Amino acid sequence: MYYIWKEWKENLKSKGLWLSFSIIIIISIGILLKSSTLSFEQGFYVLLLNLFDALIYFIPILCLFLGAFSIFQEKEHKTLIMLLTRRDSFVSFLFKKSLAIHSVTVSPILVWFFIYLVPAKFYFSIDFKSYLAFLLSLLCIILVFTQIGVMVGSISRSRMQIVGFSITIWFYFFFLHDFILLSYLSDVTYENVKLFSSAYFINPLQTARLNLESAIGVFSFGHMSKLLQSFMWMKPVVFLVSNLVFWFGSSLLFAIIFHRKEGSE
Repeated sequence: MYYIWKEWKENLKSKGLWLSFSIIIIISIGILLKSSTLSFEQGFYVLLLNLFDALIYFIPILCLFLGAFSIFQEKEHKTLIMLLTRRDSFVSFLFKKSLAIHSVTVSPILVWFFIYLVPAKFYFSIDFKSYLAFLLSLLCIILVFTQIGVMVGSISRSRMQIVGFSITIWFYFFFLHDFILLSYLSDVTYENVKLFSSAYFINPLQTARLNLESAIGVFSFGHMSKLLQSFMWMKPVVFLVSNLVFWFGSSLLFAIIFHRKEGSE
């Protein structure tokens, strides 16, 4: 509880946190106004897809920076040494600090998107099941990239390293990951399609998008080829949860193994 309270106090004074939330609010309001001319019955699904596609360009990089700088600030201000001396081991600190950072990033965004339903009801017929799928997909992206940001903050020695690592990670998931897999597409067979599928869905952006599209009926499982059935060997929500568990575990592990202290280390 101490870490959560400390994180809230620090971030309430932070311009970066409020700038991030302002960007999300402005984008979501702009998408709503732009989509207001769509049909009352079906426009809500188009709104969710457009909103998701717009937000995933900004939320990953914002979460990477928020998570990384929150950890690096503890090293930069020499508070990490005091916390580890008086209270916890580094593993315990990292776990509690991660929970605190997630509480700061997730809570305001969830509150905003529940408020967002109020004006949306004036324009569209609301499908709450689809909206919950949208929130789940968005929440997983926030949690994954914030946790990766925590890892970046743990292994970085300077703010410039944080910027470099964060932009590289963002660029990889948006562009390089799919580009690399496309080069192996011609080699996909029934024997290795599950391996290829696992590599494809290790990207949280693709997994979250599939979960949303399947929930609102854009992606249908009714008429798939045998190869595509083998590719989709788990339900989208299971892929999503597995992706979340994988990145949480691996990010914490790398943050612990490759942790860099402040000072002359």
